[in-house]
Amino acid sequence: MLQPPHSSLQVAAVPAQRVPARDRDQDAPWHTEAVCRRDEAGLFFAPSKEPTAARLSREEAAKRVCSRCPVMVECREHALLQPEPYGVWGGLTAAERRVVLARRRRRDLELKKAARAAADRMAG
Repeated sequence: MLQPPHSSLQVAAVPAQRVPARDRDQDAPWHTEAVCRRDEAGLFFAPSKEPTAARLSREEAAKRVCSRCPVMVECREHALLQPEPYGVWGGLTAAERRVVLARRRRRDLELKKAARAAADRMAG
């Protein structure tokens, strides 16, 4: 996802090995180990006027690439924190990331509300 998109729909035949975060070079940026840095970048971004069936097929292929990526979690968190408005990042489409972000916002509001209620009970 870090390269400009191109029209190739190839998926690498050799699966990447998942390397626990603690075993990776901590000085290297997470994206240096991203599987999408190889030649599948075109899978991750929609061409203009892409038909729905083609988009769904491309997104599923991109998610398969993500599923074998050793830095999928880091990529997903990057896309959620930025937030990245386009493409498949960390195995999630832009629409799926919007859902995750909305759920996180609701959860954060609920936690803050619960903390305020607990503080009010302690004070009262």
